[in-house]
Amino acid sequence: MSQDPREALMRLASARGVSLAALSAMLGRNVAYLQQFVGRGSPKRLAEEDRRALAAFFDVEERVLGGAAAGAALVEVPWLALSAAAGAGADAADERRLRVERFAPETLAAAGIAPRTASIIMARGDSMAPTILDGDRLVVDRGDRRIVRTPAIFVARRDGDLLVKRVTARGDTITLASDNPAYPPLTLPEPEVEVIGRVKLLLRAPA
Repeated sequence: MSQDPREALMRLASARGVSLAALSAMLGRNVAYLQQFVGRGSPKRLAEEDRRALAAFFDVEERVLGGAAAGAALVEVPWLALSAAAGAGADAADERRLRVERFAPETLAAAGIAPRTASIIMARGDSMAPTILDGDRLVVDRGDRRIVRTPAIFVARRDGDLLVKRVTARGDTITLASDNPAYPPLTLPEPEVEVIGRVKLLLRAPA
């Protein structure tokens, strides 16, 4: 029987003599990040780049920390030549593939993303800080465009610009809100906003 990734992480950290807080800081996360993963099961799975960094640090296969077994089929998600502006707006005209990034199928499934509707774009600007930072990669589920009253982060197009915002719908209007209080929310008639997809995974840019 395979070992639970949380137990494996605790065992590896103890053997190396390093604390979970120190490992969290190494990943550029809050010092409680890995302690919450181990103790509370939040997040349910380590982010792809965090698991990769920890596996390299401990010199183990990623499957030990919950990744796919060596040789398992990975899902290729296209990285588009686009930037979604967490700020003033970015031109959405160019949708060429830059390259692909590979994910374990379980990673996408845990986030509720169907591989055929997934794509990756870059975030630019600071309007969604501290949740989304300049240079972060966003895994967008183009199959999920349902806007409700509870705010959720979506990529949307307005006047040819691509935006990443917390989006809500009320009646025949849509509100685009930023996490950075320096940027006021914008409420628009529904026809003026094209919802592209919901942001389901955040890949933090290296510090």
